[in-house]
Amino acid sequence: MRKRLMTTIAAGVLGGALVLTGCSTVGDQGHQGHGGSNSTSSPASSDGGMDHSSMEHPMDGGPAPAGIEKATSPKYPVGTKVTLTADHMEGMDGAKATIVGAFDTYTYAVNFTPTTGGEPVKDHKWVVQQEIKDAGKQRLADGTEVTLEAEHMKGMKGAKATIASSTDQTVYMVDYEAGGMKMTNHKWVVESEIKPAS
Repeated sequence: MRKRLMTTIAAGVLGGALVLTGCSTVGDQGHQGHGGSNSTSSPASSDGGMDHSSMEHPMDGGPAPAGIEKATSPKYPVGTKVTLTADHMEGMDGAKATIVGAFDTYTYAVNFTPTTGGEPVKDHKWVVQQEIKDAGKQRLADGTEVTLEAEHMKGMKGAKATIASSTDQTVYMVDYEAGGMKMTNHKWVVESEIKPAS
């Protein structure tokens, strides 16, 4: 009887640990990138791709990639207070932000399948030229197949991707708050996704 009781308790503890492990895995994915905490659960957008509004970036995006050139005369210099109009993530559109970096480079929206598996991510905004393996200096054409070096979310670095669109607008890193969370060095927003602070 005692042995059966101990077996039942052990099974209960093990089952509880597995449930907690599953929860912590989901929790770890919470702030990882435009691609979202888990693209398999993201609702589809009207264009047939994934709705990125529920997708999240790390709390700290880290430094700008090596080799990227600072903008010489950006519309929004470092330190400028602005309002974001991008909707890459929930709570981003309308958020107050501070410019922490302004750069001149080519910036791309990409379609890719995470190396960790799951549904393809469509129209991920943004990755810059310096976050694409062997990208060179020239602007890449839409449809070009590339390998990503960006780490905006789990499964992004090393993923095969296709260029969906590109821009040569000044691209910015920003600090902003949304939903009670402070995001620092968020990558990226382009000039058309920013307006002066009201």
